[in-house]
Amino acid sequence: AGLLDALRMGVHQLLGMRVPPHAAVSETVALARARVGAGPAQLVNAVLRQVSRSSGEEWDERITEAAGPDPLDQLSVTASHPGWIVRALRQALIADGRSPAELPELLEADNTPAAVTLVVRPGLAERDAVLASVGGTSPGRWTETAVVLAGGDPAGVPGVRDGRIGVQDEGSQVVALALASVPVEPQAGGTETWLDLCAGPGGKAALLGAVAATRGAHLVANEVAPHRAQLVERAIAALPDGTVDVRCGDGRSIGEEEPGRYDRVLVDAPCTGLGALRRRPEARWRRQPSDLGPLTDLQRSLLASAIDATRPGGVIAYVTCSPHMAETQLVVRDVIGRRDDVEQLDAREAVHAVAPDLDLGPGPWVQLWPHVHGTDAMHLALLRRR
Repeated sequence: AGLLDALRMGVHQLLGMRVPPHAAVSETVALARARVGAGPAQLVNAVLRQVSRSSGEEWDERITEAAGPDPLDQLSVTASHPGWIVRALRQALIADGRSPAELPELLEADNTPAAVTLVVRPGLAERDAVLASVGGTSPGRWTETAVVLAGGDPAGVPGVRDGRIGVQDEGSQVVALALASVPVEPQAGGTETWLDLCAGPGGKAALLGAVAATRGAHLVANEVAPHRAQLVERAIAALPDGTVDVRCGDGRSIGEEEPGRYDRVLVDAPCTGLGALRRRPEARWRRQPSDLGPLTDLQRSLLASAIDATRPGGVIAYVTCSPHMAETQLVVRDVIGRRDDVEQLDAREAVHAVAPDLDLGPGPWVQLWPHVHGTDAMHLALLRRR
């Protein structure tokens, strides 16, 4: 592992950082000699000298040719994405009414670090005040809660440490706000009860809780992992007392334990995370196609539980940070196809209520894209319980 790490760092210096060849080779060889020994260091020296004889563009051509004649295999190599992910993203683009010709642009967006986006939680802070007082900030592209931070440590922004402001991708803000925007017929008593079924680490729960507080609603934030439940507690610390109850439990059981209790339910389902590769680039190599089976089983169970926990007339938001068809449309289609007490809504209407300028696909779901919207590739489906 140490030898391979040294080679990777050396090649990156030569081809990705434009470090002068003599410096890249000598420093990497010295590191290899210190870490893995003199013999392996000689191999590092030979390999890096060979690499340095050609430019990055020339190596790209050689590697592309070696990948074979399939353009997707070539793209997998040149864009540094496993082939199965390249094909899954292409399929997702087509399903969302977009051209497969966008695929290289999408993969390039995955390889570009995301800007830091802040969420100004309603009722706790004002966006105009943040923009006026914090240098290097600009309004988000889509929502009235988003602020883009050009640089620096977000923890230094007044309001972040105490939870009035958070760090949250604008796509996550869109889907949470969309759930809150869907009209729901009031019940007797008038107070709505909301549920975040998979609340950790708490970003969406804090935003929903802030909106709930402005409406006199109450949010239950459920999280199965105790350490993540603690993160939720921290995220909601600035909210008024009594607005949010944090629970630690299995979301698959809530539908049976509390049938028909909730007016709005968010299912931010565990997923492969293929929509957030620009934030966690290593995830593309850790995830495997074999992960999909257990994850989609869990996603179906969570969505079914969420529907059971929702009262007639209430609404459910099924959300993933993955555009993979198996985790998005196919999960929703399978779950609602097995029952007659739920209907799929046009999520575009709810999204346009909070982000009117978003360019969206054919629906009824909403799929966001990093190369189009500048957000993570969040998927949103909205359902109403009959």
